[in-house]
Amino acid sequence: MTTQTPSQHSLLEATPLLDFTAPAIARLVDQKGWAGLPRAEAIGAAYDFVRNAISFGYNMRDDLPASRVLRDGYGQCNTKATLLMALLRRLGVPCRLHGFTIHKSLQRGVVPEPIYLLAPDDILHSWVEVETQDGWMNLEGFILDQPYLQSLQAAFGTNKSLCGYAAGTDNLTDPPVRWCGRDTYIQTTGINADLGLYASPDDFYARHRQDFGVIRNLLYKAVIRHWMNARVARIRAGAIPALPRKAAITATAPHMNAGLPPAGK
Repeated sequence: MTTQTPSQHSLLEATPLLDFTAPAIARLVDQKGWAGLPRAEAIGAAYDFVRNAISFGYNMRDDLPASRVLRDGYGQCNTKATLLMALLRRLGVPCRLHGFTIHKSLQRGVVPEPIYLLAPDDILHSWVEVETQDGWMNLEGFILDQPYLQSLQAAFGTNKSLCGYAAGTDNLTDPPVRWCGRDTYIQTTGINADLGLYASPDDFYARHRQDFGVIRNLLYKAVIRHWMNARVARIRAGAIPALPRKAAITATAPHMNAGLPPAGK
């Protein structure tokens, strides 16, 4: 694990990716009136916006500025984390990024099977850590929007755990995704490596990148992610793609991480 000790000042700074001075982000925060809320409520308002107003989906790459993620209107763990951090810093709330990798089996069912077989085992993942009056809290539960999550719950309601279809939880019926002033999670059971704390996503991507190679990177941007987003839309609508029989077993297997990393102090 990479150990990072970001300074308090760095946890409030704008960066090229955390571009919270961009007009669209400034306008959003002003129109919503979040700046006038107590800190816990402001955190919750920004969190709920990123969770549900920004649908789950796959952007062209991880290292997009927050304003671009907002314009896209959809995102995955890494891009949604960037937008949430930008909103929190616009509100004057210190936050930082915790980097990980997840095993690709968590993405099975969303990633088309021919692509899944060629994908690397380890996929970059991150969550946001936010400073509250009660200390640092881990925020990961914003990744899947509620309609998408409800479709998984309807399809796999008899399974307490699920690691697949972009979910990784031991409590599918009631995963800790709502902001209640505590940690939130939705993909943690797929985590297989802890990459440490970073003051910003810019710092994280300067050290870690998801590189599929030139040809596969181009194919991902031009074709594969659109294929994946079409599958996400079908899942959200209740049409869950079937997995190969062996994969269906691993989709509900115990999680791979030996222990959940706590928020840093």
